[in-house]
Amino acid sequence: MGKLDGKVAVIIGGTSGMALETAKLFVEEGAYVFVTGRRQEKLDAAVAEIGHNVTGVQGDLAKMADLDRLFETVRDEKGHIDVLFVSAGSGHLGQFVHNVTEQVFHDTFVTNVKNVLFAVQKALPLFRDGGSIILNSSIAHRKALPGIGVYSASKAAVRSFARTWAMELKDRKIRVNAISPGPIDTPHTADAPQEWKDGMIAAVPMGRFGEPREIATAALFLASSDSSYITGADLCVDGGLTQV
Repeated sequence: MGKLDGKVAVIIGGTSGMALETAKLFVEEGAYVFVTGRRQEKLDAAVAEIGHNVTGVQGDLAKMADLDRLFETVRDEKGHIDVLFVSAGSGHLGQFVHNVTEQVFHDTFVTNVKNVLFAVQKALPLFRDGGSIILNSSIAHRKALPGIGVYSASKAAVRSFARTWAMELKDRKIRVNAISPGPIDTPHTADAPQEWKDGMIAAVPMGRFGEPREIATAALFLASSDSSYITGADLCVDGGLTQV
């Protein structure tokens, strides 16, 4: 018997990396999963990799009409949501206070803050009481990391949302938690400068990057009844980077 048997989960940004691994694990544990992606070819590949009990919904989640279409699809196919994992995000290295551009600021806060807010807002009418909302933040909001201040600030907003929404949704017994990954081996970090990678590995007590599956197992914990007495929390999955 799986930890998510009979549950319906929506994973925002589920075509690669941490979100794709989470979608695969949720299905392994008995859930039916809806995943999103902007590019149809990547979405099709992700759906094929997940294999079964999955629906892919293409769309740009910065567009309210695309968000509406996502949740209309969920409503028409399954009628409700038990778990929402909002994982889509973006960031830029080398954006210091003296050279950060308005476009980088705008794009980062739209993707990492606005899209999170409205994804949760539009999902709520379909949520069954007692469900779980998981927001993908970052350990960047806990550390002073030069050159990614805008990204760090956006992820601090996500962590703040988890606190506030845990209180706002407590009467419905909907738990809201954040995951803050440390450096994880994903397509996004694969293209980062080697100097940055080496520096991060040196700073992590466990001496390595995390694997996407290690974020997926944390998301499974927060999605399942294993975490039934946890809400408003920020779970750092970072090899000890922010803990020692």
